[in-house]
Amino acid sequence: MPTSSRLGASRWSALSRGGACAILLSLASAHAEAPLDVRVALVIGNSAYQLAPLLNPVNDARAMGETLRTKGFTVHEARDADRAAMQAAIGKMEAALKGRQGVGLLYYAGHAIQLDWHNYLVPVDARMRVAADVPAQTIDVQTVLDAFKAAGSRLNIVVLDACRDNPFGAAASGKGLAQIDAPPGTLLAYATAPGNVADDNPGGSNGLYTEYLLQELKSPGARIEDVFKRVRLQVRRKSEGRQVPWESTSLEDDFYFDPQAQRAQRDSWEKSVAVEKSDWDRIKESTRPDDFFAYLQKYPSGSLSEQAQFRLDQLQKAKIEAQPGPDGIRPLASGSQRFALGDVLRYRSIDGFTQNATDRVLRVTALAGDRVIFNNGAPVFDQMGGVVRNRFGTKDPAHLVAPADIAVGKRWRSAFTNTGPDGKASNNFWEARVVALEDVTVPAGTFKAYRVERHGEARPANGAAMTFLSATDWIDPRTMLLVRTDIKFRQPGRGSGTVTEYLSDQLVSIERPGR
Repeated sequence: MPTSSRLGASRWSALSRGGACAILLSLASAHAEAPLDVRVALVIGNSAYQLAPLLNPVNDARAMGETLRTKGFTVHEARDADRAAMQAAIGKMEAALKGRQGVGLLYYAGHAIQLDWHNYLVPVDARMRVAADVPAQTIDVQTVLDAFKAAGSRLNIVVLDACRDNPFGAAASGKGLAQIDAPPGTLLAYATAPGNVADDNPGGSNGLYTEYLLQELKSPGARIEDVFKRVRLQVRRKSEGRQVPWESTSLEDDFYFDPQAQRAQRDSWEKSVAVEKSDWDRIKESTRPDDFFAYLQKYPSGSLSEQAQFRLDQLQKAKIEAQPGPDGIRPLASGSQRFALGDVLRYRSIDGFTQNATDRVLRVTALAGDRVIFNNGAPVFDQMGGVVRNRFGTKDPAHLVAPADIAVGKRWRSAFTNTGPDGKASNNFWEARVVALEDVTVPAGTFKAYRVERHGEARPANGAAMTFLSATDWIDPRTMLLVRTDIKFRQPGRGSGTVTEYLSDQLVSIERPGR
């Protein structure tokens, strides 16, 4: 990828002297200090199946229970449990959480199957032959989610190290587990992507997934999303892409496994941006996957981690079979080319104040490495759809619009310096979160698209007044292209500030002759 590290090295160092005030204030409010949570975990490990026994789940459960106790959890355990014992353990967990607005966690290792978009944990006494046996002989994961809801827990974590080779194939409706969205206040973590199989790690004392999860939980200051991102990365690397863990989250606030980190002052994102950028500039043209593994291990949730993930997936594709969700949508895989020579995208830009509309055509006229050149020179994107240059100026790094991959609950950050046509620079910070998969109607038709809420600011390097920005994007998961973007620019003022510009860009048509 082309290098643009000369653009504003000093400007990036200036970030540590005074950027991102509005975003950081909002982060600080979300992380306000509070008493330590009530933490209750149910840990189940089932190995002793008559049909297809497993080596590691009991060991996994024992080690996980010990580790969670060191993190302040009261742990209820069940090993080689029949259905009655699993039901009783769920009841005890619910009673321990009841009315305490605590943190509930389920860790399960053992066999599990999917049936009609439900996931079922398999007790050791299950003897399933046909699909009708499943509900009566297993535990629906929804039962656990219902127990959390009934208890009134404020945050829930469900970790399923299941999906080993399924001996109950005739009773299941598919391989592995089904993709389901996390209910409010919940993180669901799977040992491997939906519809795929996890490794029991013969010869090891723990399953492959749990081995790395235990390792990451013991790291100081373990932030929940970073823990699971690092586990995903290490499992993928160890399995050479045959197993890639998967998460679905609806968490809005951070959670730290380390109780001391929960109390501590969070490091400001602002302080790390310049360092991340410097490290990224050293590797961004590399063709070695290990460079991007190392970068993501260091910055699992950094301002350039989405670009690093995309680049890794370009260099080393995961060897898993992507499954469609309940809606039948199979999102475009991370690392896939999003633009090809000859693509034509037509958008209508509507002024939110006057409703005046202007149509514009974006035709891919050249490809140069990772660069996508429209209309013989302007604008310029990268293959992720990040803006490298447009009428507002040149961005370093590219202004990230769509992430590497997408799912409800996903969050990411981005930061870049924009150098305008007049040579003036501003430091820009954005935070984004996928909030829904919904229908959106634009001139091109009705799309099932992910709605993304973004908030940010542009701070001029010369100290002039900053601009606050908010945007709602709709991204088509099949192409990872923008279907619609509504953006508002605000100047500081009373309340939320004065809206100075309000634009809605909507897709009119798309032509992809090479597809």
